[in-house]
Amino acid sequence: MKKGYKSTIHLLLIIPLFLMSLVSAANTLGQDPKAMKVANAAISAMGGRENYNNTRYLSWLFFGSRFHVWDKYTGDIRIEYNKKNVLLMNIHTKKGRVWEDGVEITDTKLLAKKMKWGYETWINDSYWVVMPYKLHDDGVNLAYARQDKSLEGRPVDVLTMTFEGVGVTPNNKYEVFFDQETKLLTEFAYYPTFETNIPKFRLPWKNWKMYGNIKLSDNRGKRGMAPINVFKTLPKNVLTSNSHAKDMQGNIIAGSIFK
Repeated sequence: MKKGYKSTIHLLLIIPLFLMSLVSAANTLGQDPKAMKVANAAISAMGGRENYNNTRYLSWLFFGSRFHVWDKYTGDIRIEYNKKNVLLMNIHTKKGRVWEDGVEITDTKLLAKKMKWGYETWINDSYWVVMPYKLHDDGVNLAYARQDKSLEGRPVDVLTMTFEGVGVTPNNKYEVFFDQETKLLTEFAYYPTFETNIPKFRLPWKNWKMYGNIKLSDNRGKRGMAPINVFKTLPKNVLTSNSHAKDMQGNIIAGSIFK
């Protein structure tokens, strides 16, 4: 893997802080109407706000390195990393448990450090999956930038996305590219600051599929978020125990890396 590409998959805190699991109604106050039209069309093309809000459990494998399970209703999450480690926490209370190499961490200072890591990791990794559903979040500013061509040469509408009063890196800027025919996000470009003119990366959002009642994309170029799963229900111990993450049929959830 090239160094430049590898660096993009480990970017933590490059994104604003989105804690709400629900997609709110369009934040239109002071927003660019043309940008709002593109964003609203994208939300509808992906299944709509209601279907996203009614989707409870998501799981995905972040660039082959971290496996996530997220209960959007409660904020409970599970992160599997380094194949033998499991972190369980609630993103609202920031409390939880961690096992590394099968041994639970009980030292309070170390556990607090792991909770901070888990919280920041979830912020980053979930954004690579659900970002298109968060276009209307409070503190997100959208402006219509231009018409352009995608990496594959298709006509796209380009929006500039900046942030105000949210997150740990509010100076970040994104360009998000929406296919004019499908209305779906096709790629995004990341700029460390609003003044930056050359993106640090520009990666595709490809392979859109239906998962339950919503569409999600798992392809970010050479690697991605696959496999993505959506569940209506999961056994309670997936988010309370360091045992293997299994679905209601007793099968290990696709993407789990815990050994």
